[in-house]
Amino acid sequence: MRPGPWIKVEYEPLPAVFDLLKAAEPDSPRLHEDLHTYEKAPGITPLAGTNICNHFQLERGDIEAGFAASDHIFEDTFTTQMQQHCTIEPHGSICMVSDENEVTLWTNNDSPYRCRKELATALKLPLGAVAIISPPTIGGNFGGKGGLKAEACALALAWKVRNRPIRVIYTRDEEFISLGRHPSVVHMKTGVRNDGKILARRVEMFLNTGAYAEKGPTVLRFSGISAAGPYNIPNVKIDAYCVYTNHPIAGAMRGYGGPQAAWAYESQMDIIARKLGIDPLEIRAMQIYEDGDEHVTGETLYSEGIKECLTMTAQAMNWRKRPSVKDRGIGIACMERAVKTPFGSAAFVKINEDGTVDILGSVTEVGQGSETILCQIVAEELGVPIETVRKGAPNTMFTPFDASTTSSRATFHMGNAVRLAAADIKEQLLELAASLLQREPGELTIRNSRITVKGDESTGLSIAEVMKSHYGPSGTVLGRGYYIPKMPEGPAEYYTRAMIFWLLGACGAEVEVDRQTGEVKVLKLWGAYDVGKAINPMNCEGQIQGGASMGLGFALSEELSFINGQVMNPSFLSYKLPSALDMPEVVPILIENPHADGPFGAKGMGETTNVAVPPAIANAIHDAVGVRIKNLPITPGKILKALKKKEKLAGRPAS
Repeated sequence: MRPGPWIKVEYEPLPAVFDLLKAAEPDSPRLHEDLHTYEKAPGITPLAGTNICNHFQLERGDIEAGFAASDHIFEDTFTTQMQQHCTIEPHGSICMVSDENEVTLWTNNDSPYRCRKELATALKLPLGAVAIISPPTIGGNFGGKGGLKAEACALALAWKVRNRPIRVIYTRDEEFISLGRHPSVVHMKTGVRNDGKILARRVEMFLNTGAYAEKGPTVLRFSGISAAGPYNIPNVKIDAYCVYTNHPIAGAMRGYGGPQAAWAYESQMDIIARKLGIDPLEIRAMQIYEDGDEHVTGETLYSEGIKECLTMTAQAMNWRKRPSVKDRGIGIACMERAVKTPFGSAAFVKINEDGTVDILGSVTEVGQGSETILCQIVAEELGVPIETVRKGAPNTMFTPFDASTTSSRATFHMGNAVRLAAADIKEQLLELAASLLQREPGELTIRNSRITVKGDESTGLSIAEVMKSHYGPSGTVLGRGYYIPKMPEGPAEYYTRAMIFWLLGACGAEVEVDRQTGEVKVLKLWGAYDVGKAINPMNCEGQIQGGASMGLGFALSEELSFINGQVMNPSFLSYKLPSALDMPEVVPILIENPHADGPFGAKGMGETTNVAVPPAIANAIHDAVGVRIKNLPITPGKILKALKKKEKLAGRPAS
């Protein structure tokens, strides 16, 4: 081979920073020196000259006066690890680019319209030149299928090849190094009266977003906004920081910042209760949010079912009757989490010639069962059997806009959109039938796909007969619906601080601890969650059971390990994911506290069900053997170390 021209490259290694708190310091080596010049959304506040890509602040009352009036001050630091999504189906995309720069992308992205906008913006193409097509199901999500991953790789290759589909599928190793839950450090200082009333809470939270921000700034907002917990505390100050480090990227994951915050505030609630000799249930109940309370954000709360979640969890687990078995204990925890607000959803509902119904909308089916729920909503509103309704897979060329299938918003937002579309098409059908039945539309109703006079079902016409009478074999009726929450005016921010609804719930745990090995056996979990209205109770119970398994793994075993930023356990052989054999009995409890704006009163609930599990387990461990673990995951080694420290302080061996 004839030698060609050579390029000589000299590399200058730059200093790396792996420690989260050190990375947040002003004199730390900077990963993005031009961070202050980056385009950002309103409400996203990077700090120039630092690795902090977003600083979220929230303040209420006079924090120093609150501490001055307190009888006790509690200060604790809590940490969490990086958890991987471990979806069944890895990231994958097929992309084809034409000579005219028309992009068609088949992908398992959870937000087709957001994906389209990101690609079109990057390539400076009109939105109509990019088509995003979703499969009917995408094999699991938990937040990991947002953003651009395999999509960007496939597009880059297809842009060069042209007119041929290019496929990119991640290996499992690539999945493990591509994304995970933000590791965190949370400093919490709380001032309390002798009777347990919290007067002041100061929170400093740090999230490790890795080398690039991804969803980090918005994860931080949603984590920070609830960092003081679901409690009516008069004086609060929250500073939350999203920090660049030389670690793999962290992004959205089920609960979206909620598990990190709840781990801190619910662990400390038990610390306070036990120090003051107050029942952990009572200290929560005396100050938990209720309808009419003002949230720390300034929003007046309504449809606030968290107190009932707490009460029903305690009742189900017989809280008043503690286990009498040695080394066995129970714990309880509750949670709140924000929902992306405001964002819109649009839907079409189409009546076919034979009376069957199609839903066209861009919610993706990621295992949460939204397809079934949306079909139920349309069937109920339109008056047809659910067997006649189906939902088409998202395709940005044909299905109308939806912001994203994230933040537990699909049932509430798209549910409202399809209900409005079904109401629109129902009105059209009644107009068509009125002339045939010689009645006013208001005198008619639809039941079981049949249009009849109200109070007289002996005569009438099927939807198919009405369609045929007006259009022959070529008729289609289309209903349209669009929903976006109406929110109070406030500062210009990407998401408002007033939420259309809050994700609310409580978890109880019973555990047994082996003092010889440090092993924790979770015997039973209870979960009560405010669903608004359970449109599909079986689906809701499944969300509770599935979320419990993810919370269990986060609490006891799951952790990505790093050496100098490199993932050391990128496979299921060394990443300790709970199996079905590790799962205890899970008791799901549905709290129906209808929301005035929800479809039939429904809210979202899928992201609530893992959040409170780790602190409930940690609180149960303390109840069992008297040791407090503040760093997740709670491994046998940490339990043994804490027990030995307790023995040393007590001056006697543990038995």
